[in-house]
Amino acid sequence: MKAPQRMQLSRYLPVLDWGRTYNRTALSNDMIAAVIVTIMLIPQSLAYALLAGLPPEAGIYASIAPIILYAIFGTSRALAVGPVAVVSLLTASAIGQVAEQGTAGYAVAALTLAFLSGGFLVLMGIFRLGFLANFLSHPVIAGFITASGILIATSQLKHILGISAHGHTLPEMVRSIFEHLADVSLTTVIIGVAATAFLFWVRTNLKPTLKRLGASALLADILTKAGPVAAVVATTLVTWGFGLDARGVNIVGDVPQSLPPLTLPGFAPDLMRALLVPAILISVIGFVESVSVAQTLAAKRRQRIDPDQELIGLGAANIGAAFTGGYPVTGGFSRSVVNFDAGAETPAAGAFTAMGLAIAAVALTPLVYYLPNATLAATIIVAVLSLVDLSILKKTWAYSRADFIAVTATILLTLSLGVEVGVASGVAISVLLHLHKTSRPHVAEVGLVPGTQHFRNIHRHKVETDPTLVSLRVDESLYFVNARFLEDLIQKRVTDGQTIRNVVLIFSAVNEVDYSALESLEAINHRLKDMDVGLHLSEVKGPVMDRLQRSHFPDSLNGKVYLSHYAAWKALAADAAE
Repeated sequence: MKAPQRMQLSRYLPVLDWGRTYNRTALSNDMIAAVIVTIMLIPQSLAYALLAGLPPEAGIYASIAPIILYAIFGTSRALAVGPVAVVSLLTASAIGQVAEQGTAGYAVAALTLAFLSGGFLVLMGIFRLGFLANFLSHPVIAGFITASGILIATSQLKHILGISAHGHTLPEMVRSIFEHLADVSLTTVIIGVAATAFLFWVRTNLKPTLKRLGASALLADILTKAGPVAAVVATTLVTWGFGLDARGVNIVGDVPQSLPPLTLPGFAPDLMRALLVPAILISVIGFVESVSVAQTLAAKRRQRIDPDQELIGLGAANIGAAFTGGYPVTGGFSRSVVNFDAGAETPAAGAFTAMGLAIAAVALTPLVYYLPNATLAATIIVAVLSLVDLSILKKTWAYSRADFIAVTATILLTLSLGVEVGVASGVAISVLLHLHKTSRPHVAEVGLVPGTQHFRNIHRHKVETDPTLVSLRVDESLYFVNARFLEDLIQKRVTDGQTIRNVVLIFSAVNEVDYSALESLEAINHRLKDMDVGLHLSEVKGPVMDRLQRSHFPDSLNGKVYLSHYAAWKALAADAAE
């Protein structure tokens, strides 16, 4: 195969790239990382399936084929793909509207949701549409994830208390919990609270304690990651030994002892139509979360990822989940960091993790029969509370009131109306904020800094100005949203009573002028010409000038186009002085 063809194929199959240089050192490091991540994933996968309203085995199934497919198609060397808290919550919210939990239709809906999500991601990757995720601003994402963390933790309180509460919004959940308080199981509460307290202690104090006792950093790290496994083992033995399932403690029960089955999503038009929008929202949220983690970890090793290929990798993972009994997946933050810190060098670590989970699915599932649901709920609560970041409210209030409003609105809407409304509102708020900011671009009137060829804002610096010359620096690309704003600003400036002979628009920050903005420039030119005022441009970028020259605007311009604004100043200020 010729080099160009090999490079093109490697772009769509990154495994061919890192696979050529794979060696024993990488194999050893990937195996160690896989062991650590597998230990972490076993209880986590069971717990996230519970959060999605699916049988526990669905969480394990969703962590096998998807990881292998991502290893083939993904570009991140450390990203660990599988069920995550936010996507599990979104899954439960979406399929809960089309099927009843515990039915075959509910499981088929989960498969269909994964299929639609995967297909949408692959299409975005093929058409290189990864940039669309940029329309979700960071404050909005932070607000949505914070609200989702609160919702997830609240939704798991019913398992800690041993009651059958329900609801998809915070008010519904809280009301349902209070209505069922009379049904609280004291034994379940003891197990749930003890497991939660233990897991919090493990997360915050176990590693420092082990290091003080002389344990190596690697051993301390492995034992800390194995904390949830210890909680699972201890509570399972206690429940089995004392027969607590007969005393009202809800347990996992039978889990199929098998590899992931071959499954088919539902292709009924009504079902696919009902799940299409939730699938798109899950895809966007999952991609944003995944690519953020992947880019952060890649930067630490001076590696790079391809966001468009990441779409294909995540899409393949979700399609794999749809045909192997899983549900929507994405790259998880906590497990990816663990994978990275454990020394994973290539995506092969994920494939080895999948092998470990496959062994667990075949050999270990009978051992979780007596595992209390309260323990899985404790695992989820401890994991998701780290997602809650209310400090974003204080930070955005101090930095940008508009971003503060966006964060607050996203949090409140997600908590009060549900995750789907919350994420849809987040997207809408992000777009509206962008449109609002760009609809009123910053336009500075500038003057010459004495003794230099530099120009600065006349309201911020002591500069030289000419009463007959107005120099306006446009600090934003011009398009249909802000074109009229510039028209109105110039009209107001030249009619404020001063004798103005020339207006210069400094285009040093303008990267684009669309057709609506071109028409506005032509309107400004005609008005100023009728007022006997010259319109000039300066510091126009090459691509922008190329586009303008395709029109009649440069020929009809009643002034000139200057290479630098200093040249415009010298020419026009001199004209004004004559």
